[in-house]
Amino acid sequence: MREIKVELERVDDAFHFVARNADGFEVHVDDATAREDGVARGAGPMQLVLMGLAGCSGVDVASILGKSRSRVDSLRILVTGVRARGVVPSPYLAFHMHFELTGEIEARRVERAVKLSVEKYCSAAATLRHAGPITASYSVNGERFETDVRMGPDA
Repeated sequence: MREIKVELERVDDAFHFVARNADGFEVHVDDATAREDGVARGAGPMQLVLMGLAGCSGVDVASILGKSRSRVDSLRILVTGVRARGVVPSPYLAFHMHFELTGEIEARRVERAVKLSVEKYCSAAATLRHAGPITASYSVNGERFETDVRMGPDA
């Protein structure tokens, strides 16, 4: 087993924190909904969960497409998480990832990369699939495609 450690330190009030990893990289964490002024001073904790999913899968997709010698000019991932309402805690119940790519890329290669990432390689997806289903779609040079990527409970 491998341990991963981060630290979280309060910065200036009850809701603003800085998280650091072992390499010293920092992320500001804040909960704007808990502030009187409603102004965030960092990403919310539940937003960071979605960012982690996007980052993990993005690394996979970029790597897989690079190995297939596809020329990727841009890669953007939009992640939507659906949370329970009116309950505490309010966990995520479902996730959808949409991958937008441009470049000299065949759609079938993108679909393969997305499927491999979400279903096999992405550790964040493997963790979150227990919370709810993860679905995906993608677009290549503006043309949208649906995929049968669907994992998790009730998938």
